[in-house]
Amino acid sequence: MNENMKKIVNVATPAVCAVALILSVAAITKTNAATAPAPIVASTTAAPAGQPVDLTYAAEKALPSVVYIKSVQNSKVQTVEYSDPFEDFFSDPFGGFFGRGQSQGNGGRRQRQVQTPKRAAAGSGVIISADGYIVTNNHVVDGADELTVSLNEGSKEYSARVIGADKTTDLALIKIDAKNLPAITIANSDNVKVGEWVLAVGNPLGLNNTVTAGIISAKARTLGANGVESFIQTDAAINQGNSGGALVNTRGELVGINAMLASPTGSNIGYGFAIPTAIMNKVVDDLKQYGNVQRAMIGIQGSDVKSYVDNQKDNGKDIDLGTMEGIYIAKVVEDGAAESAGLKEGDVITSIESKKVTSFGELQGVLAKKRPGDKVSITYLRDKKSRNATLTLKNEQGNTKVVKNADTDVLGADFRPITDAQKKQLEINYGLEVIKVNGGKMKEAGVPKGFIIQRVNDEPMRTFDDLQNVVKEANNSKDQMLVIRGIFPTGKKGGFVVYLQNE
Repeated sequence: MNENMKKIVNVATPAVCAVALILSVAAITKTNAATAPAPIVASTTAAPAGQPVDLTYAAEKALPSVVYIKSVQNSKVQTVEYSDPFEDFFSDPFGGFFGRGQSQGNGGRRQRQVQTPKRAAAGSGVIISADGYIVTNNHVVDGADELTVSLNEGSKEYSARVIGADKTTDLALIKIDAKNLPAITIANSDNVKVGEWVLAVGNPLGLNNTVTAGIISAKARTLGANGVESFIQTDAAINQGNSGGALVNTRGELVGINAMLASPTGSNIGYGFAIPTAIMNKVVDDLKQYGNVQRAMIGIQGSDVKSYVDNQKDNGKDIDLGTMEGIYIAKVVEDGAAESAGLKEGDVITSIESKKVTSFGELQGVLAKKRPGDKVSITYLRDKKSRNATLTLKNEQGNTKVVKNADTDVLGADFRPITDAQKKQLEINYGLEVIKVNGGKMKEAGVPKGFIIQRVNDEPMRTFDDLQNVVKEANNSKDQMLVIRGIFPTGKKGGFVVYLQNE
């Protein structure tokens, strides 16, 4: 496929009368719940060679377990920046009397408040337990103020709540209050084979309860759209609205969650990509148990050997690593699992857990099923000689501790958006005032009552939700740190550093 023409599309579809949101690769740079019964895991065996394939059984088995999800973002008032190129040339001596608004500094940057329209979008989900747990894509539920789930027969609708979501794998777990639901049987995606028949089940283009057929055309694909990718590729027709739906084998067992399509048009003229159940199961378990995903890191940066060698040849360098398969290590992360095991730049990982790896997708597929503290055995080449090592995987902070969900409670303070009077007095347009410091991380950092927070980790703080989001993101980063900038009640600017390390 011509790379200049290909689009990678998150296949959620806009609802009726809503604006479509299509993301290309170039554009892509909660709470714990009671544990549900463990999903049924089935073994997979290939159909006898040369036998006709009947897909009606698979469709009948899978259809009742796939739901329609409607996501609504309510209308909101947002502050946006815009450029006024005449600001530096024609100042307003009457202080905004003629409606030019308040200048926000050099270059004619201004801010105004706008009312966003109410937006609705739709996708699919898969029931994985009889008591209401449903798996879908993160991009189906991201930013939703309301989630509505309709069962396959269309007779029942439920409000859903988000148990947890993971942008890195593009998976989300939601729940509805219901019993005796038709949970799908979950197969081990590691056992599926290229050429095997599969069905894509979902709600594409507003056409509910739709089944399309194709084969598995590749495994362990990476597209560069998510942080962790090891997609199952299929030529079963997938379109917008299939996001979060089921990819099932000929027995109607779940092998993947449909997530994206590659197409020159944004609709199905290409391939679809599904997140394997081997990754899904681990993400679901983590979201239930911890509220977020416990991500195991190997601590390297690099590329497929073939890509590295081809790149070096393009630059006039002849490279012989002793193999054309494996993962070339371009950098070993300080204090990471690989460094602790003695791996170095220039080494080539050829297998992990006795399984040959030829691409980063295969490596990510193995690591996505692990947690910090797990040990993995690898084989690698150094100077064309084979060596073995055992790595203890670490989290993003470089240790093996459980990374817990953090919220603003850890800060030990109360906040509120600044008033119009404060905006006028201090000549600012937004901020969160610290109205009480009870203890916790804010007190440790010396943040006083009355301080107005304007930016945290370079993100503007206009609402309490802005603060909650940046705290959660920082907690999952290596530094676990908040860099706070703002203004004192006297008008003096200041800043603080707040550390979020777990006890």
